[in-house]
Amino acid sequence: MILYCAPISPFARKVRMLTRHLGFERDVEERFVDTGAPDATFLAANPLAKIPTLVTPQGEALFDSAVIAAYLDARAGHPLSPPGEACFAAKAYEALVDGVMEAIVLIVYERRWRDETKRELRWVAHQEAKIARGLARASEIAARPGHQLQIGDFSLAAALGYLDLRFEGTWRATFPDLERWLTDFAAQVPAFEATRYHDSSQRRA
Repeated sequence: MILYCAPISPFARKVRMLTRHLGFERDVEERFVDTGAPDATFLAANPLAKIPTLVTPQGEALFDSAVIAAYLDARAGHPLSPPGEACFAAKAYEALVDGVMEAIVLIVYERRWRDETKRELRWVAHQEAKIARGLARASEIAARPGHQLQIGDFSLAAALGYLDLRFEGTWRATFPDLERWLTDFAAQVPAFEATRYHDSSQRRA
C-alpha cells in the first residue's frame, strides 16, 4: 500500500499512527507530497490533491482520513471499533475531533496566506470557539467509564499534537484532563512518539 501524506499534517499523522498501531507499518510505503505542487502520480490517486490518501493493494485510492482509518481497522479485524450501535457514537467522536483538526488547519492557513492586516479576526475567533467546544466534548467522551481505545482517540492525539506544534501547547492550561489523557495515550500507543515531527527541513503542512 502507498500512503500519500506529509510529516506535519494532523490528518496524516492520525493515519500514520494507525498503520503502526495496527501492524501495517511494513505494508505501507509513506510518500511525502507537496499538496501545493502535486505531481501527476499523486493527482491520479486523488484529484483533490488532499492528504492523506491511501492506495490499496487493489489499486483503489482511499481518502479522507476517516475512510482510511475504517479501512485499516477492518483489515485488522476491527480492534478499534466498538460492536453494535456503539460504533455510531464512536464514529461521531471521530468526526468531532476531525472537525477540531479542520478548524486548527483553517486558522493556520488564515495566518499563512493572508497578510496580518487582512486577516479576518471574526473567522479566526469562530474557529477557535469550535476548537474549544470540541476539545471540551472530547475530554468528556475520553473520560467516560469503560472507554476503550478507538479511532477517535487517534484523531484526538493528532489534534493535540498539532496544537502543540502550531500554538505552543497553549491548550494544556485550559484542558489539564486532556494533558493527562495524552500522556496515557502516548504510553499506550508508541506510534504517537514515532510519528512526532522533528525534521524542520521537511515541508510544513
